[in-house]
Amino acid sequence: MNCPYCLSLATKQRCKKTSLGYRTYRCQQCQRMFNERTGTPFNYLEYPTDIVLLVVFYRLRYKLSLRDLAEMFLERGFAFTHEAVRDWEARFAPLIADQLRAKRRGQAGISWHVDETYVRVQGKWCYLYRAIDQDGNLVDSMLSQKRDMNAAKRFFQQALQTVGQAPEQVTTDGRRSYPRAIREILGKDVLHRWNHYLNNRLEQDHRGIKQRYYPMRGFGSFTSAARFCRAFDEVRQFFRIRTAMKQPVSLQQQREIFRQRLVALQTLVKVA
Repeated sequence: MNCPYCLSLATKQRCKKTSLGYRTYRCQQCQRMFNERTGTPFNYLEYPTDIVLLVVFYRLRYKLSLRDLAEMFLERGFAFTHEAVRDWEARFAPLIADQLRAKRRGQAGISWHVDETYVRVQGKWCYLYRAIDQDGNLVDSMLSQKRDMNAAKRFFQQALQTVGQAPEQVTTDGRRSYPRAIREILGKDVLHRWNHYLNNRLEQDHRGIKQRYYPMRGFGSFTSAARFCRAFDEVRQFFRIRTAMKQPVSLQQQREIFRQRLVALQTLVKVA
């Protein structure tokens, strides 16, 4: 294992392990000691990395409050407070989102459906811009305090950077800010369709974030809301079993895919 301080390869494993069971090493060049988590975002955590990642995953994936998670893991022998869960979410949810966004770069389809939905933050309504492709796969999402031309441009610019390529056509609900934003950001060759009925697929897809944040009774700050919505959509897309419309997948295959992707997610974040 390389030394995280001087990057030397001359390291030697010690017999002693940390209190959590992680291997320790000594660098023969700089004479400093370190363990497996030194130099990673998980250093100095008082709990195993797998447990922390599982807590954050449960928080993003399921309708569980901060206190629900603290009680669930208390039964498994891990005692921490709901504030610890809040802190872990703030620290590692962006890390998970960034890794998943980088992983799906270039995988969106050529036809996008774009719309915005309401999210309550500090008692006020904010606007969550979301886009999916023709198969229902996530293109991008962005929370904005306003719904205007600048917000639409920022969303398309972010989506273009995330996906890496412009679509051939974009379907919206006909809001006035979209045509100009599409022309200036995505290009004049992109076909713009506007029809409420053609966008029903995305309207139904909004239910994912709606049903997840309703039990939370809104968000306390815009920063936490933007962080949670972004990470939630990325995790939801990563664990989406069917990548194409009407794709047949048996229950056994669904369970196996879920297990494989959960392991892949933990590995992906650990090596980040």
